[in-house]
Amino acid sequence: MRSLASPGVALGLGGLLGALGLSHPWALSLALLLLPWYRLPLALGAVLVLLQGLLFPLPEPPHGLRLEGSFAVRGGFTLWEGEPLRLKAFPPLADGVYRLRGYLAPPEPKRNPGGFDEKAWLLSRGVRGVFHVERAVPLAPLPDPQGPFRERLGQGLSPPSREVLEGLVLGDKEGLEEAYAAFQKAGLAHLLAVSGLHVGFLVGAAALLPLGRWRYLIALALLPVYLLLAGPSPSLVRASLMAGLSLLGLFLGLGGAGVLQGLGLALFLQLLLRPEAWLSLGLQLSYLAVLGLALVLPALRLPPGPRGHLLGGLAASLAAQAFLAPLLLHRFGFLPLLAPLANLLALPLVALLVPLGFLKLLLGGLLVPLVEPLAQGLLFLAGIAAQGPLLRWGEIAPVGFALYYLGLLPFLLALHRKLPWRRAFLLATLPVLASLFAAWPKPLDLWALDVGHGDALLARMGGAEVLVDGGRAEKGETVVRALRALGVEALELLVATHPDADHYGGLLRVVEEVPVGLALLSPAFPRDHPLVEALKARGVPFRFPGAGSELAVGRGRVRALWPKALSGEDNQDGLVLLLDFGRARALLLADVPEAVERELAVGPVEVLKVSHHGSRTGTSEALLARARPQVALIGVGANPFGHPHPEVLKRLKAHGVQVARTDRMGAVRVFFGYAW
Repeated sequence: MRSLASPGVALGLGGLLGALGLSHPWALSLALLLLPWYRLPLALGAVLVLLQGLLFPLPEPPHGLRLEGSFAVRGGFTLWEGEPLRLKAFPPLADGVYRLRGYLAPPEPKRNPGGFDEKAWLLSRGVRGVFHVERAVPLAPLPDPQGPFRERLGQGLSPPSREVLEGLVLGDKEGLEEAYAAFQKAGLAHLLAVSGLHVGFLVGAAALLPLGRWRYLIALALLPVYLLLAGPSPSLVRASLMAGLSLLGLFLGLGGAGVLQGLGLALFLQLLLRPEAWLSLGLQLSYLAVLGLALVLPALRLPPGPRGHLLGGLAASLAAQAFLAPLLLHRFGFLPLLAPLANLLALPLVALLVPLGFLKLLLGGLLVPLVEPLAQGLLFLAGIAAQGPLLRWGEIAPVGFALYYLGLLPFLLALHRKLPWRRAFLLATLPVLASLFAAWPKPLDLWALDVGHGDALLARMGGAEVLVDGGRAEKGETVVRALRALGVEALELLVATHPDADHYGGLLRVVEEVPVGLALLSPAFPRDHPLVEALKARGVPFRFPGAGSELAVGRGRVRALWPKALSGEDNQDGLVLLLDFGRARALLLADVPEAVERELAVGPVEVLKVSHHGSRTGTSEALLARARPQVALIGVGANPFGHPHPEVLKRLKAHGVQVARTDRMGAVRVFFGYAW
């Protein structure tokens, strides 16, 4: 544990706090608190990285500017005036030279809970602009620098084995598709990230050369070559920096850098090069995994022989998983519980496949009899482990991360004999109790999810959840991810207000993935509708309620206000709901027209989900005068209908209603408090 106070660790910690301080000033306060322990190296790391970010910020392209010209496209990116841009085109453009026409726009931030944060992802790669392509004319292909290597690597192999080997050796996962999803659910996806294992084989092979200290220099020279071949992924850059520091020390006769010392120095150098790199998930996972191994494995007393190797492999997997668990749950919503066992079985296969892959780059098809069965074995193992149980969780707040690692700290101290185990267990219960206490009050809120031009609303009613509509079918996965991120493990009630695709489509995916207690469908739904069939297939009970139906849900109530009778017109027969949260009420108007609004028996409400995405046919003056909402939610996206109509927006403004639109704000949360 003394190595945690080394200058290298202090530099890395200072660099991290400096990078965080560029966007989160509280990190600089934390640096001041740690200064008495780490002193000059921490201050130097923080100041240098902070100055790098302040004096040399990433240039921001002029958003809104229209571009037309010839551009070289590689991996979905291009360059304009020396600055990288992300390309958005439909369909996506293959690598090549194109004549492009379009406009520049800023990257999109995260639009929904559990959604993809394009802005953070691109910023971690040094990109601040997106080129939206309106017209693309191919001019010429681009040479593929990896092409000859891929050809030799895949020579004689079946397509699945070829894709696995390309992922293991070159870090190219594009061809894996469904197999990569299986690796993720098995907890084996990290094996396809080119990192320390690959660098270790490369350096180890060079270090065997009988050239004295010069072999270290040869190994050092191979690192940038491999970076160019496989691409500078964060994990590979981290492994190369750590290996490079040790090799340089060995060549100069200074000895190799310790793991923690090398880890801290590598982090400092990566952040000094680009402070925004800390946003990269790959970087976070890579450093946390190595930190777990470095803090746990040296403290273990393992027996000699095969039993010790077996226990050491299992301990390594558990140590890495322990440090990665909250981040994996936060970003992916699940954690494979069989991952330690799967890794223990997979690592010997990977340990053989990686060096054989390097050799295959030289020998071509000669090694196929060895490589093919090993690759198939790895695929089979991933497929079996992917069927294992998953721990599911929602997004984790910063305080949740802090409590988790505070709970882990006493066990690390006990492992290093700095604390008795009994006291460690006692201290670890304090963060656990704090977490349980924080999770005790259940939120009362209403989320309008961003599903483009459609509706999807989640009501959390004090321990029970209600999902009203789900957008179009292609937005189903978006809705499921949002539910997972918000900690929704099951839905008490699922509601489809309208048989149109922009209301029910995403619910087909939700019904497949999320347990549902009861479904309420507008009486306008045909009895052979695809959603009806999906509910039957899953054994979900469903009803076609009309005006006057009422259900108790959690700490609140759900009341149907319309339809009173069927008219045969889908919009007019939409299911209008009043959600009573106890502390507030929300009126959800589906797509009903003004004629229906006049007949609704409704008093004042706090929230109004406007009718038909803001169509001029609804959200009338008379309704606003009766309901007197404080907030109006509009589920809207790009559309040819002019939604929301200026007249509706004008009426809402005249009544002093705060308007929240998903096309401009992403997902919108209206918070009513907690149910204790």
